[in-house]
Amino acid sequence: MRANNYRGESLYRNGIAADSLEGVTWVKSRHSDHQGNCVELAELPGGAVALRNSRYPQGPALIYTRAEISAFVSGAKDDEFASFTS
Repeated sequence: MRANNYRGESLYRNGIAADSLEGVTWVKSRHSDHQGNCVELAELPGGAVALRNSRYPQGPALIYTRAEISAFVSGAKDDEFASFTS
């Protein structure tokens, strides 16, 4: 499920089956409820970050750079997404 770029570096595709990402540790926020309405993150070799729906752990994973995840987390901390929760 990996592709290589022109330098032979490993790349991951968005939508890759999350359960095909072998050897990763999925992490869920301690604030998550037990109803399965959560996302989980995993660091991938090379530094990218995968995100999956905890309710469907074998489903697709979205792949982000560390900078993209950092920007999202910063926005969440700054309440930039409050309009989506009201």
